[in-house]
Amino acid sequence: MALYGFDAFSPAQIAEKIEQVGVSKARLPLLQMVLLGMLAGAFISLGALYFVLVASDATLGFAASRVLGGVVFSLGLLLVVVAGAELFTGNNLLMMAWADGRISSHALLRNWVVVCAANFAGAAGMALLVWLSGHPAMNDGRVAALVVTLASAKCAAPLAALFWKGVLCNILVCLAVWMAMAGRSVTDKFVAIVFPISAFVAAGFEHSIANMYLIPLAMLLQDSVPPALVSPALGVAGLLRNLAVVIAGNILGGSVLVALVYHLIYRRGLPPAA
Repeated sequence: MALYGFDAFSPAQIAEKIEQVGVSKARLPLLQMVLLGMLAGAFISLGALYFVLVASDATLGFAASRVLGGVVFSLGLLLVVVAGAELFTGNNLLMMAWADGRISSHALLRNWVVVCAANFAGAAGMALLVWLSGHPAMNDGRVAALVVTLASAKCAAPLAALFWKGVLCNILVCLAVWMAMAGRSVTDKFVAIVFPISAFVAAGFEHSIANMYLIPLAMLLQDSVPPALVSPALGVAGLLRNLAVVIAGNILGGSVLVALVYHLIYRRGLPPAA
């Protein structure tokens, strides 16, 4: 594989890179994995914060609000990819290295469990910081109202809808990571990331790590908004219900419908990447 040049990497080269990176991620020391996971949770939270700020502007039309909000939400994954962090949903692509026999089931599950827990710590910690900062009071409190409205809907949504929205979300997230691997510059990576990420946000799909920020923040804000906006489902039980189903959907979408499919296309039957 040519490491230097100006052309984008080919899909077959991306598959090889994803596998190599997956091996490296699975072998990270525990402390490094935890800290990078916390950063990813915080980074995705910043993207969600940016989205809510845009979407709280009632002067924007429906499509403009959703699409522009999705574009600014892309900040989260851009920070993960360029600044460096460990994101559970993107790490579903480790399934490629597992399918090729380069990492064990234990190493795969260790990464997913540790990174997911660290993502939650980073996202919930960012929710606390945002609450303490008073940021949700912006736009005459409409930011807080929208956070609570969104989180209430997520906690009360039907389980089947949450699951399939989780599947669709992580198909797009993992495709964004996949295409970012084709790029050689920050500009390349930005262009690769922004369209899939803005698509999933505009469509209202479910990203487990974003929910780890939005729902805890809404729980902190629920006493500061009109009671009519607060669903009875908003709370710890609603958070756990949402995350259990959305995480399962994210895993199916990212690890099976992206990683395993591309493994079968580009890596099955080939010698392991060097």
